[in-house]
Amino acid sequence: MPSHQSPFRQTLPEDSPALPDPVTEARVQEVIHCLKQVIEPILKNDIVRLGMVRNLRVVDDYIYLRLYIGSHQHSLQTEVYTVLSAIDWCKKPYIQLCTISGVRTTLAISSGKGGVGKSTTSVNLAIALSLQGAKVGLLDADVYGPNIPQMMGLGQTEVRVIDTENGQKFLPLEAHGIKVMSVGLLAEPDHPLAWRGPVLHKIVTQFIHEVEWGELDYLLIDLPPGTGDAQITIVQESPICGVLLVTTPQQVAVADVRRSIHMFRRVGIPVLGVIENMSYLLCGHCGKPTPIFGSGGGQLLSNELQAPLLGQVPIEPRICAGGDTGQPITIADPTSIVSQVFVQVATGVNATFCPLAHTETQPEAALIA
Repeated sequence: MPSHQSPFRQTLPEDSPALPDPVTEARVQEVIHCLKQVIEPILKNDIVRLGMVRNLRVVDDYIYLRLYIGSHQHSLQTEVYTVLSAIDWCKKPYIQLCTISGVRTTLAISSGKGGVGKSTTSVNLAIALSLQGAKVGLLDADVYGPNIPQMMGLGQTEVRVIDTENGQKFLPLEAHGIKVMSVGLLAEPDHPLAWRGPVLHKIVTQFIHEVEWGELDYLLIDLPPGTGDAQITIVQESPICGVLLVTTPQQVAVADVRRSIHMFRRVGIPVLGVIENMSYLLCGHCGKPTPIFGSGGGQLLSNELQAPLLGQVPIEPRICAGGDTGQPITIADPTSIVSQVFVQVATGVNATFCPLAHTETQPEAALIA
């Protein structure tokens, strides 16, 4: 038998850091209890459960934290400061505000594996939101397979860098009324994006904080599949207020989506709903739906997460054709069943985040009660 230790067996180094003292631990719990008194008015939940408070530390008599918010939520900073200042031992709370300038609501589109139609969902949902009057941006953060430029008909258009009062920033391109930024726009055509470690982290961070989006109602972030470095960096560094999960009906896809859910739970980002893609095929003669890839996966996830099943997108050849030609089906054929499903999802998103602007939407369409 070899004498060396297994590389898979964890051993603590001799100089491992000491555990927090009981006083500090008690103070952290007191701070969390106070922060839970601050309620985000749209989602009607406290800022701790919504993952808006991160990197919380108590050092001596001082409190340090990051507050991840949208452009319309700056009043929460004042509330947090007031609540923490009332703690008798706290000399001063230090709150680092983390936001994307001009962006009201940031949503992630995620899946546990590739090939389930996540980018197709991102593109068509962005257009459906835009058709309902919202100002929408689409960030293609899939650093390994950035397909959104082609799906939006942008090709290899060059990205400009402009000077702003906050330094140099990328200027997003625009297609079909959507502002678009993608790592694919910065890479050479048909070349692999072989980025690793620190370089990958830097690129992803730049795409979050160094793009001049202007004023947006929604920024949709198309996440890479899986739960690697790129995904974790995006989730930790951006003020994502919720995630929409994309799956297909079969159990293999559902199992992979479950793994990605744990990543969001670690940060506290809520799952707003599930979108089931490739749900069924409509017969061209009789109109009868046939579940090619099985059935029930989206509803199963919806039940497990207690989050609504927002839509079931049928298999439709024109979806593929629209992605290839840069004419998404929500624009090419807005009356199609597929387009109506994405409109339904967009209506649910608007009912949650812009209820006053969409009073005609039925209450049951809201994502979060």
